[in-house]
Amino acid sequence: MLNIDRDLGRFRDIIKGRVRRDLRKYMSSGELVGKQGNKTVSIPLPQIGIPRLRYGKNQGGVGQGEGQGQGPGEGQQAGDAPGEHVLEVELTVEELAEILGEELELPRIEPKGTATTSTKRFKYTGIRRVGPESLRHMKRTYKQALRRSIAGGTFDPRKPVVVPIKDDKRYRAYNVETEPRSAAVIVYMMDVSGSMGKTQKEIVRSEAFWIDAWLKHNYDEIETRFIIHDASAREVDRDTFFRTRESGGTLISSAYKLCLEILQKDYPPSDWNIYPFHFSDGDNWSQSDTRTCMTLLREQLVPMSNQFSYAQVDSQYGSGQFIKDLTEHFGAEDRVVLSRVADRDAIMESIRELLGKGN
Repeated sequence: MLNIDRDLGRFRDIIKGRVRRDLRKYMSSGELVGKQGNKTVSIPLPQIGIPRLRYGKNQGGVGQGEGQGQGPGEGQQAGDAPGEHVLEVELTVEELAEILGEELELPRIEPKGTATTSTKRFKYTGIRRVGPESLRHMKRTYKQALRRSIAGGTFDPRKPVVVPIKDDKRYRAYNVETEPRSAAVIVYMMDVSGSMGKTQKEIVRSEAFWIDAWLKHNYDEIETRFIIHDASAREVDRDTFFRTRESGGTLISSAYKLCLEILQKDYPPSDWNIYPFHFSDGDNWSQSDTRTCMTLLREQLVPMSNQFSYAQVDSQYGSGQFIKDLTEHFGAEDRVVLSRVADRDAIMESIRELLGKGN
């Protein structure tokens, strides 16, 4: 058993090394996103198959003369080159996060202030004579009944039947302890106007996968909310978030207002670590709405957040102006992180920028 465990450990170390070496490829292709389970992710790893046998051309039959001929198109000669195969192995999301952190040299996140939730934990502390039957301690009850039987002279070793009475019953005693747990909420916001095409959404989906993995690695509890917007904003589920495509104009402030409503209603900053992430191609309807966005960020959204992140995904239809406006207003603000994603190959560096401050 020890040898098996050691070999399994070595095998997983090899897998982690392979994933780390090809991390940029996995990020840019989005290959892992569709293979995610609740707690594990299937990793496709190319491997070299076992070489196949090659038979000679002049095979004879066994004991019956020449072998039967082959018809046209049959019996093609087997090659001697190894076949290419793909082996799918599973890594936990936690293991992927560790690989991400090591490769990108990400600092661990320290939850801010009192931003924690709590959970109740039942700790058994002793034995008592009263309690619900669900907490009856069978072994202690039997020992008490046996002790009583022996002391009263009713125990017969030839027929060792012990029947507990009410006074014999013993129950587990417990205390309820409140255990603090660090909690965070991620609010993803995305522009779904016509200029955000399929490629842009795939980039956002890949970035969200790695952001989720890293924040789950740093917090005990994570909740995720999704907002899509064009000229108006609405909250949706994860699947709708990555599939919806609208047309028309873009009012970014609509997303920020809805984000604030959600946070103020469900996630007070005193209890939650807050991470809004906004993805857009940089177009906004007007400079007037952009000024509204800056006010919402400066006065409300940034102060309540551990970090506000904006990633601008390049599009041939987008002007790219919004990241310039954010840089002008928040370039020196530690809690505002900006990233420009030119294409799939830029995903890895974008993740490094978005998560590299450890906020």
